[in-house]
Amino acid sequence: MKTLKTGLAVLAGLGCAGAASAASAATVELRLMETTDIHMHLVDYDYYSDRTNVTVGLARTTALVNQSRMEATNSVLVDNGDLIQGNPLGDYVAKGRELKDGDIHPAFKAMNLLDYDVGNIGNHEFNYGLDFLQRSLAGAEFPYVSSNVVVDDGDNDSSNDQPYFQPYIILDKTVADTTGQLHRLRIGYIGFTPPQIMVWDQDNLTGRVQSRDIVESAEKYIPQMKAEGADIIVAIPHSGISASAREGRDENASRYLAEVDGIDAIMFGHSHRVFPGPGYDGIEGVDAQAGTLFGVPSVMPGFWGSHLGIIDLTLEGENGDWTVVASRAEAQPIYERRDGETVALVDAVPEIVRAVKADHEGTLSYMAQRVGETSANINSYFALVQDDPSIQIVNNAQRWYVEQIVAGTEYAGVPILSAAAPFKAGGRGGANYYTEVPAGPIALKNVADLYIYPNDLKVVELTGEQVVEWLERAAGQFNTIDPSAGGEQPLVNDAFPSYNFDVIDGLSYRIDVTVPPRYSAEGDLVGSAAHRIVDVRFNGAALNPQQRFLVATNNYRAGGGGSFPGLDGSTVVIDAPDKNRDVIANYLLTQGTFNPSADGNWQFADWGNAEVVFETSPQAQRLAPAQVMPVRQLDTGFVLYRFD
Repeated sequence: MKTLKTGLAVLAGLGCAGAASAASAATVELRLMETTDIHMHLVDYDYYSDRTNVTVGLARTTALVNQSRMEATNSVLVDNGDLIQGNPLGDYVAKGRELKDGDIHPAFKAMNLLDYDVGNIGNHEFNYGLDFLQRSLAGAEFPYVSSNVVVDDGDNDSSNDQPYFQPYIILDKTVADTTGQLHRLRIGYIGFTPPQIMVWDQDNLTGRVQSRDIVESAEKYIPQMKAEGADIIVAIPHSGISASAREGRDENASRYLAEVDGIDAIMFGHSHRVFPGPGYDGIEGVDAQAGTLFGVPSVMPGFWGSHLGIIDLTLEGENGDWTVVASRAEAQPIYERRDGETVALVDAVPEIVRAVKADHEGTLSYMAQRVGETSANINSYFALVQDDPSIQIVNNAQRWYVEQIVAGTEYAGVPILSAAAPFKAGGRGGANYYTEVPAGPIALKNVADLYIYPNDLKVVELTGEQVVEWLERAAGQFNTIDPSAGGEQPLVNDAFPSYNFDVIDGLSYRIDVTVPPRYSAEGDLVGSAAHRIVDVRFNGAALNPQQRFLVATNNYRAGGGGSFPGLDGSTVVIDAPDKNRDVIANYLLTQGTFNPSADGNWQFADWGNAEVVFETSPQAQRLAPAQVMPVRQLDTGFVLYRFD
């Protein structure tokens, strides 16, 4: 596969001796290609259902890379990050067989075949710790950059910052202009990761690194890159687009980054969305048709290998000065929906599949280990609209675990609650992105399906009032329903990630969706008089706002992930030594055969005669509860349901 770039490699070998005079005017067409948020989907396989999946996989994205290179005279390829974590293959390498010094991580067994020019560090790169990350990166045959992670020297003075990674790199590339003449083009690449890594992975990072603001880091380093002779600069932020005004240390800062002088292209990610594409109407500076942010050509190619990001730049140069005079951005898909069916547009490239074959097969064996047996089907098809077994199991396991670790401690006797959310509930993941575990044996792959992140279990101490505010924030999952309005009203707010819809067990409560949300999508209090969480009871009695509770959750939520009130790391009272997923597996081992039914501790308050609808998978009909019924199939692959 490396032969695809042989022609350009030969040109590069000619050096300046074969290049055109620096004084000559020239036009160069340069193609920038990007992958992002691969999350260890290296092959086109669903480890949870044990079958091929044509909607994912770097093996399929590689076909687009090969095709794109053949179309372009000059091209480069970058990866934006969130690479080494995300599915059972990632967990197997990190925890199953364990990556040792000198081992090549399977991600790089695959990616080294594609001749990447540069890689960026995403936030999920830190999930397994810095030591594992460094062992992994050692196998990459291309450089990595990240400008806003610095060594923690105990000094908060940013003027003394020592970058933990190489903040940027400038690579010489020999390019052919439209007449065939050769030129040396110096391309600068600078990377960024969300500053929130210090919240999301504080246990792995505290005392070793600190994070800095994305825009401030760009303003620091881009002038240096220009001074060092970068002809063009490509920013690679693992950061999405926010419609809000900049606040500093923003998670989704790509739009603000576009206003930093000197950036010629932005290849971004993190949000698991496609840009150019729909869903960006009315955001200042965003042209989602042209693919620009404040005029800077930009692209975000989905997730799990679903798309290849492409920016075509037309450069004009004279006397060694190069200027971008035209651009075109697109995100090319590996599949599409036709008449309600998923249709593959490319095949998996065999070289990639062969490169990771041993790791893939090891993952299959590892995930097949049995941990228990369920007497009924477990699924998340209706997890956003009713109390659900897939969440109930997680909450049962977490409460069971905390009961054991607080026995005999100062917290013995404090009531224990548990919070968990549906991770796989459709949304951006598509109509097949749901958990389903058939009745019968449960293996580790099923546990990973129930709990897809390698989070660490944490316990926070809160008052009853704070617990209710937690639930109010989670209730932003729903749109506001008007009981007097006619026609269909969608219940679920698709822009609200389902992993922020926490269900808290140990209490009973109702959610009144006829009331506007108390908190905004960003977690700001916007309705001080709005209360969606009603009739909250503990042990059958009205909740005492001052009652103390221990709440089992994960490190992401306890540390501030999702911007929940009362959860910023300061309320953590127990740093458990185990991961949530291991807690679930151990709990199931103690249960033998169990009934996974939910306890129904939450429900919706009455919304009158409103026609309330929601979307779920076509696979849900055979398991639908009596109170809902299908309405019609949608072009997106989902089926629209309404409440009866």
